[in-house]
Amino acid sequence: MKNYIEQVNANVRLQEGPRVIEQLLIECFIKPGISTKELARKVLLPVPVATAIKKELIKAGALMQDRGVRCTYKGLSYIENELGYGGLDKALYQRLMISETDWKIELEDILSLLTKLFQLRPQVNVQIDQSKCTPETSLRRAILCLRQHALIGKKILCVGDDDLVSVSLGLLLNRLFPKKGNKKTMITVIDNDDRFLKYIRDIKEREGLFINDLHLDLRQSLPEYFYEQYDCFFTDPPYTLEGMSLFLSRGISAMKKEKGMPIFLSFAHKSPEFMLALQYELIHMSLSIKEIIVHFNEYEGAQMIGNKGQMIVLQTTESTKPNITDRFEDELYTGEVRQTIRTYHCKSCNKSILVGTQGDFPTIEALKNQGCPDCNQNNFCLIKKQRL
Repeated sequence: MKNYIEQVNANVRLQEGPRVIEQLLIECFIKPGISTKELARKVLLPVPVATAIKKELIKAGALMQDRGVRCTYKGLSYIENELGYGGLDKALYQRLMISETDWKIELEDILSLLTKLFQLRPQVNVQIDQSKCTPETSLRRAILCLRQHALIGKKILCVGDDDLVSVSLGLLLNRLFPKKGNKKTMITVIDNDDRFLKYIRDIKEREGLFINDLHLDLRQSLPEYFYEQYDCFFTDPPYTLEGMSLFLSRGISAMKKEKGMPIFLSFAHKSPEFMLALQYELIHMSLSIKEIIVHFNEYEGAQMIGNKGQMIVLQTTESTKPNITDRFEDELYTGEVRQTIRTYHCKSCNKSILVGTQGDFPTIEALKNQGCPDCNQNNFCLIKKQRL
C-alpha cells in the first residue's frame, strides 16, 4: 500500500518532521469534514503550511475537499490498516484527547484494576533507586502517550518499568479497541529486575496484553536488533545525572532516526543548579524540551523527593545521539553517587546502628524488615548523617 506520509514528506520537507503529516491525517480520520483552520490549530502549524500538506495529501489520493476535509476510501484504508486505527472507539478517543476530560471517571474500571495490581507488585529495591508511583500516575503516563500521538500503531519502549507503564498502555489500548485489540502497537520492556518482568508477564497473560520483555542490565549496550526500532520511550531513571544520561542514551539508541520523536522522562524536582546541569546533558544529546509538567508524577512513600516528580517531554532532532554507547563503568545510583552513612537509634533498646552501603544494613527498609539485632523491634530514629 502507498505510504502517503513518506510521499508527502518528500514533497513538503517540513522542519517539524513527518509526524505532523501523520497527525493531520489522523485528525481528518477522527473528524471528517474538519476545516483547514481547525486542522492547522490541531497540529500546531500556520494555516498556509497546513494547507500545503492538505493539498499534497489530496494530490496523493488520501484526502478530499468535500464540505471540509475528509479521507478518501484509500486514505481510510491506509489509516485503519497501516497506521493501526481500525476498530478504534472514536468517541472515547476524542474524550481522552481533550485535556479537560476527567479521565479518572472515564477509565474508572482500568484504574480500579491497576490499583489491585499495584498492591501486589514486587517490593521496590531502593538501592537501585526504585520507587512506587501511584496507579493514577502510571495511567496518566499512558494517556499522555496517547495525546502526544505516540501510542496507536507505534513501537513503544519502557526503559525500566517498575511503574508498570507497559501494563497501563496495554489496558488503555484494549479499551480504545474493544472488539479486537490493537496488534499494530508493540510495547517492549527492558529491565534488570526479573521480579517485575515476571509480574508483567503474568498480567499480560491474564489480561490479554501485547507486551514483550527483555532482561537487560543497562550498564551493558543494547543488543544490535534493538537499534533504531522504536517510535518513543518512557523512562524513570535513577535521580542522578549519571543515571539520567545512561537511561536516556539506551533509549535513544533504540529510537528511529527521525526528528520530532517523543521521549517521556520522569525525574525528581531538583535545584536550579542541578537542572542546569541536566539541561546541558540534554543539549549534548541534541534533545529539545517540548514540555515540562511539574508535579505530574506521584509516588508512595518517597519523602526524599516530596512524593512528587516532573514529567519532561523531550523531542529528537536531526542530530540526536546518545551520550553513552559502550558499557557503563561509573557510579550510577544515588547511594553510589552520593554515599552517606546514617546512624539510627533503636527506640526500644537505644542501640546505635549504621545504615548505608558501608554500614550494618544497606537501607533503613532492610533494617526495619530484619529488626534490631539486639531486641528485634523495628522502630528507629535517625540521629546522624555523615557524607563519605
